[in-house]
Amino acid sequence: MNGVVEIMMKCIRKEVCGWDGQIVLPDFSSAFFQSLYKLSKSHDVAHLVGEALAENNLPSTEGLDAEEAGAIDLIKAKFQKQTMMAVYRYENINAELENIRSIFNADKIPFIPLKGSVLRDFYPLPYQRTSCDIDVLVHEDDLDRAVAALEKDEAFTVDSKGSHDVGLFSGGGVHLELHYSLIESKVIGTAEKLLEDVWDYALKIGETSEYRLIDEFFYYYHVAHAAKHFVNGGCGVRPLIDTWILEHEVVHDEEKRVALLERGGLSEFAKQIELLAEVWFGDAEPTETTEKIEKYVLSGGVYGTTENRVSVQQVKKGGKVKYALSRIWLPYDTLKFHYPSLEKHRWLLPFYEVRRWCKLIFCGGVKRSVNELSYNAQTKKEDREEVKDLLAKLNLDE
Repeated sequence: MNGVVEIMMKCIRKEVCGWDGQIVLPDFSSAFFQSLYKLSKSHDVAHLVGEALAENNLPSTEGLDAEEAGAIDLIKAKFQKQTMMAVYRYENINAELENIRSIFNADKIPFIPLKGSVLRDFYPLPYQRTSCDIDVLVHEDDLDRAVAALEKDEAFTVDSKGSHDVGLFSGGGVHLELHYSLIESKVIGTAEKLLEDVWDYALKIGETSEYRLIDEFFYYYHVAHAAKHFVNGGCGVRPLIDTWILEHEVVHDEEKRVALLERGGLSEFAKQIELLAEVWFGDAEPTETTEKIEKYVLSGGVYGTTENRVSVQQVKKGGKVKYALSRIWLPYDTLKFHYPSLEKHRWLLPFYEVRRWCKLIFCGGVKRSVNELSYNAQTKKEDREEVKDLLAKLNLDE
């Protein structure tokens, strides 16, 4: 763990995990602060790092030359701006979530808040758990009614419909992912099967239409979602913070969690990210596996990288050529999530492949696809073998 990474983790630990240790900077220079800001912003934790630094009585810039002092002060201001933005984002998202609650309760539409909407309540301060949107689940049979209720009086407008959700924007610009399924693309194989039964693990809250997931299923979904992002190029630091929070701040039955994870084949992945969370935010010693996960996660930022994703898919598809062919001709099991009507009319597969190509050409997807194929050609065998070994250790190589 290099100096920049170590300080970032100590800052998060101090702000979120109750650590009362002293943060000692290994380097008091604008170059160090710039690297720290760049890394923490790429993982959407700059607000936490900035707050910890501000509370840590940093050395004065007095005595430094004017240019260096000015550069450090500028980066400090950037950190402060990220904190203000985190508070602003939280207030906006929270207001719109309350609006959604009112709409669905009034129309008696059963719904389940997901992800950050629930997790932030366990953080020391709710705005510390940032998110880019609101995630809510409704029954697929209630989807049209839910969308109509949200569109009433122009509270929300539909942006897009995907294989498992409908994207909407509020008048204030907050994005809502209205899920009607938790299964997105089967990128984590059989682990997603359990997610079909989500409503069996939900409890109604009082006389409202709101439901909450029981702890072990919420934890399972958290791990499954992290695994999905992991194999898509990287999950970022935030799911590891969430993991620490769910382990330390939420009353739970460990046996029930483990039993569900084992049923879904995610127990080894969960074990290793729990350990990495303790390495970063606790006192656990790193292992060879946690160091490999750390390298992979930190290289990817919040949403992962194309390079990571291509390396993973090469492993899963069986090499460069098979990966390239899979990007040109998407498998049926993947394409049907983009075009659900394929489930009833599989014979339309070639037509939907062509439709997908046209969408790539005319909707701005060509550059991304070319980049992926370029990375596919450039990847080295040793890098692919390293990823293959890591996926096997985490039981994510199926």
